[in-house]
Amino acid sequence: MYKTIFFVFAVAVISGSTAKVFANGFALSEQSASGLGNAFAGGGASVEDASTLFFNPAGMTYLPNNQLVIAIHSIRSSTEFNNNGSQNIFGRSTVGSEGGDSGGWAFIPNLYFAKAINDKVRFGIGMNAPFGINSDYNKGWVGRYQALKTELKTININPSIAIKVSNQVSLGLGFSAMYAEAEQTNAVDFGTICTIALNGCGIGAAIQKNDGFVRVHGEDWGYGWNAGVVFQMSQTARLSLAYRSQVNLKLGGHVDFSNVPGAFALSPLLSAGFSNSAVSANLITPDSASASIFQNINHRWDVMADLTWVQWSKFKVQSVMRNSGVLAGQALSNVPENWDDSIRVAFGASYHFNGALKLRAGFAYDQSPVSSKFRTPRTANSDRIWLSLGANFKFTPATSVDIGYTYIVVNDASLNKTTDISIPALRDTVRGNYDNNVNIFSLQLSQTF
Repeated sequence: MYKTIFFVFAVAVISGSTAKVFANGFALSEQSASGLGNAFAGGGASVEDASTLFFNPAGMTYLPNNQLVIAIHSIRSSTEFNNNGSQNIFGRSTVGSEGGDSGGWAFIPNLYFAKAINDKVRFGIGMNAPFGINSDYNKGWVGRYQALKTELKTININPSIAIKVSNQVSLGLGFSAMYAEAEQTNAVDFGTICTIALNGCGIGAAIQKNDGFVRVHGEDWGYGWNAGVVFQMSQTARLSLAYRSQVNLKLGGHVDFSNVPGAFALSPLLSAGFSNSAVSANLITPDSASASIFQNINHRWDVMADLTWVQWSKFKVQSVMRNSGVLAGQALSNVPENWDDSIRVAFGASYHFNGALKLRAGFAYDQSPVSSKFRTPRTANSDRIWLSLGANFKFTPATSVDIGYTYIVVNDASLNKTTDISIPALRDTVRGNYDNNVNIFSLQLSQTF
């Protein structure tokens, strides 16, 4: 039965993470429903269930016996662009719509299993999607030459071990095997190229009226690790320190152009520039460090807090290199990103209504790594505030269900981005601002045996 559950959720994590997800940077915080109710305050210090192995594997030493945790997160993001003066290189207003709502629904699962080896040692394994993003604009929007679809989906397999060194100290170590798949599409203004370089390509092509499309796709496996320590400072207080390493991936795949005018065959330069080929792109997921604390006030109240630092500054440039064809070894694209390191601060509280019901609430400030100077239509990120509620229902001593809800208030994000491209005539500027918000609904089952 457990092998079947594991396989089903492996498939679900891969397929579910393709839906439209609104991530900060491209990291997903939705790793447990029990943590969501407190806005993930407490992190590895709360040790609610086996999901602790993601936040701090050392927390597994606090779990009773063996435990299986299955969670599903339903995410509804809304991302709407308001155009304010987008134009091409000639100063003409870009023809097109505002792109519609590039957000949508996502369904992201998590699976965690922890097993007691003996009184002091625990083994666990988790499967989740720690990174992912998907935006999808309407085909004819004003920013189509910079972005249409942007998708990153991941699955992380994370075996871990925890050792209780003493009554005061527990240590944990984990290994991550991460699969990543990415896809980007955008339109190409073949009408402008034809008008300037080939006298209309013989078909009467006009600026912004004869679009083609380009799709870049790549995938790879990468590896990393995570570690943590939990200090039992008193009978009622715990401190967690945890670290998760970066993962280096080299996404290998293909670039494909469509609707390329036949007249391009007359120009060796245009023919090579818009030819299909193998491509690769480096992707580094950020490393992160967190400190969290849990305090039991009395038999009714628990309070918790968390501070997490994420090293997004390693994400400097998004480059796609050609690996075959006439232009092998040359860059297909180079987009400066220059993200900043970010922090996330969270506070939460839980109220034990009775032995079977626990209520949760939380608040978090989540800093965006994307500055207005380097914001693009693919990274419409901005600072956000989390407002969270949740509950735990214990049906039996071994079976419980967690529910959680979060509303994320996202600051308005302005955009003033000119295409980074070597052909001056194809440079356009997308100018406007975004209205964003996110709703998250989570459900989780925990079974101890």
